[in-house]
Amino acid sequence: MLFMEQRAELQRKIWQIADNVRGSIDGWDFKQYVLGILFYRFISEHLMDYMEKDYPTQTDEEVIEIMSKNGQQHEIIEDIVKTKGLFMYPSKLFCNIAKDAHKNSNLNVDLKEAFDQIEKFTAGLPSERVFKGLFADFDVTSSRLGSTAAEKNKRLAAILQGIAELNFGKIEDHKIDLFGDAYEFLISNYAANAGKSGGEYFTPPQVSQLLTRLAVHGKEKVNAVYDPACGSGSLLLQAGKLLQKKNLLDGFFGQEINPTTYNLARMNMLLHKVDYTKCNIYLGDTLLKPEFRHIKEFDVIVSNPPYSVKWVGEDDPTLIGDERFAPAGVLAPKNNADFAFVLHALNYLSETGKAAIVCFPGILYRVGAEQKIRKYLVDNNYVESIISLSDKLFFGTSISVNILVLSKNKKTKDIQFINASEFCVKGKNNNSLTDEHIDKIVEMFASKEEIQYVTKNASYESIVANDYDLSVGKYVEPKSTREVIDIDAVNKELVEVVAEVNRLRAEVDALIAKFK
Repeated sequence: MLFMEQRAELQRKIWQIADNVRGSIDGWDFKQYVLGILFYRFISEHLMDYMEKDYPTQTDEEVIEIMSKNGQQHEIIEDIVKTKGLFMYPSKLFCNIAKDAHKNSNLNVDLKEAFDQIEKFTAGLPSERVFKGLFADFDVTSSRLGSTAAEKNKRLAAILQGIAELNFGKIEDHKIDLFGDAYEFLISNYAANAGKSGGEYFTPPQVSQLLTRLAVHGKEKVNAVYDPACGSGSLLLQAGKLLQKKNLLDGFFGQEINPTTYNLARMNMLLHKVDYTKCNIYLGDTLLKPEFRHIKEFDVIVSNPPYSVKWVGEDDPTLIGDERFAPAGVLAPKNNADFAFVLHALNYLSETGKAAIVCFPGILYRVGAEQKIRKYLVDNNYVESIISLSDKLFFGTSISVNILVLSKNKKTKDIQFINASEFCVKGKNNNSLTDEHIDKIVEMFASKEEIQYVTKNASYESIVANDYDLSVGKYVEPKSTREVIDIDAVNKELVEVVAEVNRLRAEVDALIAKFK
């Protein structure tokens, strides 16, 4: 079977499992169980592949006995955890839990013990931050699974059996991340069906590709890629694909405020074979308790922060002294934190880096504090490009968003504006970008060529004259939809019509005269 066919078949089957098992439960509320068990199978098989060299068929007791020789059990387990990031005894591996799951009256307990064991063996070691609390949302006692223990176990067994039957091939044969592919497919479908709440943590793949290509353009090697509102990690991973992991020297960095989404992001990273040493995803409020201040020099920043979210703003007088916000001299409005994320990203950007950020259109033209922040960004020559995209590209919203590209090493003070609102394939519920659309936008971004009705390089003076309004429509002339009238042709036609009228009138006059 060809790879594309194998992937399509896997996606069809895995969504069928997810849909069948959830029953009447909303898919959004059930996602952590299907995603969690898919991840559980993945880490089990990776661990098995590593351990089979030393312990191919042994039971827990035999493994412990082998490890305990000369008192080396603790050292051997610690060595495995340092190498692979985790350890489980054979009985807790996915294959052994899944094989008799439908007969196991203690299935929910056994699953919890397996997940607890992962945390136990990483405690105090470098991979602890990656695995701690990773299965916190996998609540085996939740009423979503059923009202009785038997009902809960029946549903869990159905997921285990369904995931076990999926053919991912052998781990060593995975040239493409089939597990990661399946996980991203599930997240995408859950997000599409969840509407607005789904769109908050998942950026559509085509938009992710466009954002990362803009931020990565012209770079072959970077120190790291950072997303201050990383959601499920899709943007970070897209950057990793473009650069290839070997060219990301320090790895992936992200912060996420939602605990469930934070866990999804960590799983997503590991499923895409990101080594735990390069997986730097943290839980917390980026605006109020930012991580990575000790690094703060990222070559690539990509982000799709929440639109117009509320934050404490001026109610916290210490924030105006924060090095991220102080240079602008004003804080983003309390009801619209968009520019707080932009200023945060700018502060974390290296002198040779680029940041590509999805923005709500209102921040580009509203007055007050947001106008003052735009003035700061423009006066200091940090804005490279603003790109207006089509509407309905994101799940749960019909608005047309913009991409703001920031840079600290621009060659001129001009700002490029691109009207890409017509670059899409129209769909019933959502529009989408094709590879050709993405290529064209990136090509225009890179060349800075002016194209009538599409791109414009606006001078600093013209932007100042427009009171720092950065709306694309302010600078890119819209193409007229009115019919172009050829005056000469109309006049010629009019002359012909008049001549014909005169000829007919003459004929009528002649007929009348004949009968007089």
